[in-house]
Amino acid sequence: MKGFVFHGSGHASWEEIPDPAVKDPTDVIVRVDTVTICGTDLHILKGDVPEVRPGTVLGHEAVGEIMETGADVRTVRPGDRVLVSCITACGRCAYCRTAMYGQCRGGGGWILGHLIDGTQAEYVRVPHADLSVHPLPGTLDGKDAVLLADIFPTAYEVGVLNGRVRPGDTVAVVGAGPIGLAAIATARLFAPERIVAVDLAAARLEAARRLGADAVADAREDPEQLIADLTDGLGADVVVEAVGIPETFEMCTRMVRPGGHVANVGVHGRPATLHLEDLWIKNVTITTGLVDTHSTPTLLRMAAAGRLPTAELVTHTFPLDLMEEAYDVFGRAADTGALKVALGGERHDTVAVRGA
Repeated sequence: MKGFVFHGSGHASWEEIPDPAVKDPTDVIVRVDTVTICGTDLHILKGDVPEVRPGTVLGHEAVGEIMETGADVRTVRPGDRVLVSCITACGRCAYCRTAMYGQCRGGGGWILGHLIDGTQAEYVRVPHADLSVHPLPGTLDGKDAVLLADIFPTAYEVGVLNGRVRPGDTVAVVGAGPIGLAAIATARLFAPERIVAVDLAAARLEAARRLGADAVADAREDPEQLIADLTDGLGADVVVEAVGIPETFEMCTRMVRPGGHVANVGVHGRPATLHLEDLWIKNVTITTGLVDTHSTPTLLRMAAAGRLPTAELVTHTFPLDLMEEAYDVFGRAADTGALKVALGGERHDTVAVRGA
């Protein structure tokens, strides 16, 4: 088969690699139909994630068909169409027993495209399949469903639920990339009074408006003052950090009101200053987190019912074998306007012929 193989900082290619095989009785082999690229994949390519060894197939999100199952797999069988979650869960360790699958100590957590070969290939081995793949309803298109492998559960769990968004809140989302946009869409489920999106890119701020932001602010034009003006000087009830740089994290801590929540979702590669000299007296809660994907079944039902705007986030589509071109387009999002890219598509092994 072919897959997108990491060869060290700045180097990866779509190339021939060995087919995966079942190693453990809880494994499945999935024929990949649709994948996407995550911002974390770009961090890996830059060399920011040293745990990823050269020779690893990248990717941790996919939709595909079960081709083979290990002897202990009970929830899926060959022929099932499934979503491959970004998080793998053993289901037995102390963390999994409390649905903290991202912290799994039984050989799970974020392993696909990180510690083992990932999904950006024609086939992928998925360990601990009973809790790590999800059967898909036939009504859900692959390029929509694949967004439920990572960005929607991440935005919902680490941003909206950790931030404790409630009816009537003012919610500020700093960063209107895919995660920030998914946070806007899922925050709306809790009927906040207003959602304010902050970003540098006009195209992303326009996308934020389409997905439900009530106001938008250019990050260069004092968004803190806008939040203060909208809240009589108090600040936002919930601020979601969806960028991952020190400047935006520190901005978020200045935007939040006393008693409010800062939910950090962004992946940080540099230290940020925590200004406890200002925050100690404000009763502020700051949360961090890796997604657990415990919400994935709920989000799948909502997407199948048309309650999540997944299709609006996919701006570019490619065949699977144009992986390198897709990475280039996604990596230059400021120039290309890319939000999410989808590669591949539904496969049809039989063709129905309608009579006259």
